[in-house]
Amino acid sequence: MARKIANKAPTDHTAKKFREAADTVAKSGNTVPGPSTNPNTNLIIHDIALRSVGRIVRLTLEKGLLSRRYDPKQAKAMVENRSVIQTLAAYGVTKLATRSLPGAAFVGGGLLAKTLYDRSKSRRAAQRAGDKALAEQAEE
Repeated sequence: MARKIANKAPTDHTAKKFREAADTVAKSGNTVPGPSTNPNTNLIIHDIALRSVGRIVRLTLEKGLLSRRYDPKQAKAMVENRSVIQTLAAYGVTKLATRSLPGAAFVGGGLLAKTLYDRSKSRRAAQRAGDKALAEQAEE
C-alpha cells in the first residue's frame, strides 16, 4: 500500500491563497467592468478609450521628437498633414509586425535595410532628402 505524503512546502499556503482569490473573483459574476451591463459594450468602450489615449500619446511624442529639430508649428504640421496612404501604410505595417513573429522579423528586416540604405548615402544627402519630404508634408 502506497502512502500519500503531504507536501508542506511554503508555497502551498501561497497557492491556496491564490486559489481562494480566484474563486472570489469567479463568484463575483465574471463581468467585464464598465458602465454597461453588456460585457461586449464595455469591451468596445475600453477599446475606444485605449486607442484614443494611445493615439494622443503617439502624436504628442512624434511632435515632440520633430520639434527638437524643427519649429514646433512646423513639427505639428508635419505630423498632422500625413496623407491617407502614409497613415494606412503605417497601420498595415504595424499590424503585420504585431500579429506574428515572422511578421515582426520581416518588418524589422525592412527597417534595418532602409536604415543601412540611408547610411550608405552621404549623410548630407540623406538629411536633405528627409528634410525635403518633411517640408513638403508640412506645406500640404
